[in-house]
Amino acid sequence: MEHDADLPGRVERVLARFLREAGEQIQATEPGFASGVDALTEFVLRGGKRLRPTFAWWAWRGTGGDESDAEGVLEVVASLELVQACALIHDDVIDSSDSRRGRPTVHVAFADLHTAQQWSGMPAAFGRAVAVLIGDLALAWADDMFGAAPLPERVLDAARPVWRAMRTEVLAGQYLDIHTQATGDASPEAALRVSRLKTAAYTVERPLQLGAALAGAPAGQVAALREFGRDLGIAFQLRDDLLGVFGDPSVTGKPAGDDLREGKRTLLIALGLRQAGAAQAGIITAALGNPALSEKEVDQVRATLREAGAVSAVERRIDELTGTALSALRKADLTEPATAALTGLAARATQRTY
Repeated sequence: MEHDADLPGRVERVLARFLREAGEQIQATEPGFASGVDALTEFVLRGGKRLRPTFAWWAWRGTGGDESDAEGVLEVVASLELVQACALIHDDVIDSSDSRRGRPTVHVAFADLHTAQQWSGMPAAFGRAVAVLIGDLALAWADDMFGAAPLPERVLDAARPVWRAMRTEVLAGQYLDIHTQATGDASPEAALRVSRLKTAAYTVERPLQLGAALAGAPAGQVAALREFGRDLGIAFQLRDDLLGVFGDPSVTGKPAGDDLREGKRTLLIALGLRQAGAAQAGIITAALGNPALSEKEVDQVRATLREAGAVSAVERRIDELTGTALSALRKADLTEPATAALTGLAARATQRTY
């Protein structure tokens, strides 16, 4: 199928067209909203791996999707990038992050604009408020893009329950993430619950299920794809957790150690605290949630996590989850080249280095 070639580029072009048309429509009556529309457009089109649309596309292809639906399916899977934009913009506000993909976060950019224009009020409060609204706009437009896709109504109806579940789960995952930080729940079980809902479900599992639903796949294939997506999605998040502490900022686009400064209760931290001695646990605990954590102190936590065996334990868990995910993928019995493409995506998602 011709759409298989340069799939990320095709997703990008579909998104660019939708954002242009949606932006023109609102700006025709509310030109003052131009800066908000421009900020969302720039954020969505700035980069990203387009993993979610790619997972959904190959699930649709591999479960026998009708080629005549390809253009409409491309629009549906592209709308996942707007859900992702909402999640990232809001996540940056919640975490008080300064940078994303090597650029100022949306709330920081608008706070800087407020300062430059010498507007009244507090720049930081203005920036946060605008970022919340732009994130909301991304989610609203995701719904619009999904609902307006040129597909038979029966096809969209089959996918709607998956879409609705995914939207709710990503918000539930975000809530659980905040809740575990506030309560100090450092258990591995809590960390895995957050990973499952906040990342695995809407990054891999639900996009795969969405693609399969669009193709009208049988229950057995859907179950196998969800199993593949669940385990792979958690492995993806665990790799991301390692990168949040050990990653190269030039690759991750965020300062190294930010997860520590934000007090994120990841599996890496949970295992570190569980396996550490008293002195080691004290080093980790003192670093968590300290926004003034220095690079030297981050290095000390890194060394402590390695010494406690937390890094190697997370690496083993990633390997185990990737193995069970690939076993589930084989059970899904997809048509080629979908299996090969999804196997390659699994490697990309879990083998990123730091």
